[in-house]
Amino acid sequence: MPAEDLPLFRAHPALRDRVARQPFIDGPTPVEPLRIPGLESADLYVKRDERSCSIYGGNKPRKLEFIIGRALERGSRRLVTTGGLGTHHGFATTILARSVGLETTLVLVPQPITPEVERSLALDAAYGAEIVRASGVPAAALAILRVLMISQWRGEKPHLVRTGGSSSVGNLGFVSAAFELAEQIEQGMLPMPAEILVPIGSGGTIAGLVVGLKLAGLETRVRGILVSDILPPSPRALARAARATLHRMRRLAASVPAPPLRASDFPIDKSELGPGYGVATPSGTAAQACAREIGLELDATYSAKCFAALIARARSNALPRGPVLFWNTFAGTFRPDFGAAT
Repeated sequence: MPAEDLPLFRAHPALRDRVARQPFIDGPTPVEPLRIPGLESADLYVKRDERSCSIYGGNKPRKLEFIIGRALERGSRRLVTTGGLGTHHGFATTILARSVGLETTLVLVPQPITPEVERSLALDAAYGAEIVRASGVPAAALAILRVLMISQWRGEKPHLVRTGGSSSVGNLGFVSAAFELAEQIEQGMLPMPAEILVPIGSGGTIAGLVVGLKLAGLETRVRGILVSDILPPSPRALARAARATLHRMRRLAASVPAPPLRASDFPIDKSELGPGYGVATPSGTAAQACAREIGLELDATYSAKCFAALIARARSNALPRGPVLFWNTFAGTFRPDFGAAT
């Protein structure tokens, strides 16, 4: 999607020349009615972000457009980031960075080994990521410092990418997504949602969405479904992240207003976390099977748990009055012919 077509930049033109961006998103992702068997009377919709990018779909390319744009602007030749062994963010960073000539180092911490995790590790290696394993979060922090020092010594100008791409730069991807949604509502593609459901890992998706919805004048509430017990963000932390993103935007464009951002804007549902990050749950597995019947693909770590929360809330009549939008962040589509090592 070229800069002139990005709804955020059309709303605030000054940002177009002041925010670095490497385009990856193919265009606005579709919104469709969501008919769940047994819950046909519920007023549900789905935002299909699995179709965001032809190289690698999901919510990650939205953040990485701005992160990689910033890295290229700084002259970086290597991105350094971290996550669990099966991190979708890590693979998205690897494959999208490679598409513009950047190298990637992934510092990975343990998580339960599943076929999905094994596949992610194989793909990381196939697409040229340097993989550094750490025993836990403290060890990962030390490993990252070591990687950055070595990379700097090599003259690579390394660019540190925070976990999940959640930073005041990366969060701009979902500020932009909120403006995209606002245009789709205006065009009659869906009614104004009363609530949006998204998974919460590092928290950048919900932080950016809340900022964007407020700036776009939408009164939609975002409910986060917690899927990670590794440094999980609190409502206060999410509000701080949202304020940092808004502050960055206001420094760059005088047209950006300053709506209040409070912890109460970030309700967190912990009901589907289960034993922890990366561990499949029975409700999540059932949600995957249900979604597959209606043409949606979900991953066990993020989107399946979010979909399970939607089903549970619908069955218990806990949904708000008005439409509810499930934001499908599934990150599992990519071009298998894209430059993989043989």
